[in-house]
Amino acid sequence: MDLDPGHNPNLSPIGLFELSWVGVPYAIIGILYLYFIGYRLIPDRKDFIEKMTQTAREYLVDLRVEPGCSLIGKTVEAAGLRRLRGLFLIEILRSEEVISPVRPDRTLAEGDVLTFTGEVNTIIDLERVQGLVPIADDGYEAHSLKQRGRMLSEAVVSATSPVVGKTIRDSDFRARYNAAVVAVHRGGERLHGRVGDIVLRAGDTLLLQTGPHFLSVHRNDPDFYLVSGIEDSRPVRHEKAGLSIGLLAALIVLMATGYVSIVVAAFIVAGLMVVTRCISTGDARQSLDWQTLVTIGASFGLGEALRTSGVVTEVAGFLVGNFGAWGPYVLLAAIYLLTSIITEAVTNNAAAVLMFPFAVAIAEQYGVNPRPFVMAVMFAASASFMSPIGYQTNLMVYGPGGYRFTDFLRVGLPLELILWISAVILIPIMWPF
Repeated sequence: MDLDPGHNPNLSPIGLFELSWVGVPYAIIGILYLYFIGYRLIPDRKDFIEKMTQTAREYLVDLRVEPGCSLIGKTVEAAGLRRLRGLFLIEILRSEEVISPVRPDRTLAEGDVLTFTGEVNTIIDLERVQGLVPIADDGYEAHSLKQRGRMLSEAVVSATSPVVGKTIRDSDFRARYNAAVVAVHRGGERLHGRVGDIVLRAGDTLLLQTGPHFLSVHRNDPDFYLVSGIEDSRPVRHEKAGLSIGLLAALIVLMATGYVSIVVAAFIVAGLMVVTRCISTGDARQSLDWQTLVTIGASFGLGEALRTSGVVTEVAGFLVGNFGAWGPYVLLAAIYLLTSIITEAVTNNAAAVLMFPFAVAIAEQYGVNPRPFVMAVMFAASASFMSPIGYQTNLMVYGPGGYRFTDFLRVGLPLELILWISAVILIPIMWPF
């Protein structure tokens, strides 16, 4: 059995958009299923985020619409500010006019000051919008280049702090702590008015834009009861957006044309992203999912061991001997089903690596083109909907969505059965036996 694509013309490299022949119908089927059937199968539960909102700290924050902001000319609804998770737009200050309550059809203009109350995580998302700048403290650094060394932290004001009894504007946070106040929370009380005019009290929690050493310097500072960092609060590099999009386009062109191999193209563009400072070397290292890489590497070893030990040949012979008389469609359905079961227990990458030699061996023993069997493995490994551990995105929504394990089985099992039947029909049409 020869698994080398260079020796087997039917195992030549897969084109970048080759999978779209079945991938696009897959997506359409999935969307239609979830829209008309899937959502009806999920119980109406209060999700995790809604539960946390009841006890979450509500900050008050003022954000000004700067020149060039992408929100200018959009209505509140179109700008996505109407149904923010955990955040509510209280009022808009336009010149001397206070607009409250804010209607969804209200158009945003340059210079508007938007007052929000809500959770810190959503405030961080708004702070990342280019041209939307907190104005509670004049020390806030708005320029994206200068933001690179800044981060967001939370600090609880102590009774002995020199800022107690002063407004935020008069407290001079930037000079005193190398920090600027972004938002304020006061336990048990919903704050009103302009954030910069709030007179600070002991126990107030401040959301601060700080220097990189704020936590280490002020962790034991008597001016604060508690100091902590905010995860994933680093600013977005807006000035590199155009260059990043250009490099992404270059990657797609290189991968689509086949001028260089996909691996080489990815390494070239990734290197250029680091060299041009679209991403720092530290962020590049942190973005590597070592657990997945180790799993894939181990799967390659296991797959090779199965092949060289003769297990692959024996299993392939068993399947061909028992189901081959029913035709290649049944064998294709069997390899798809086996891959689907395995991918629910391990990662999709590991499942694909493990099942690849079985797919090729079955096709060669049956005397047909192995490409449709390889495609079945690819689609089955990626269509994992029956458990939260089968795919990374399933696990990402498992907790925040308030789902249970049985919810995935209830919604995912019918979808996987539909996609299984669709794959057995569509794959041989695109890649004949």
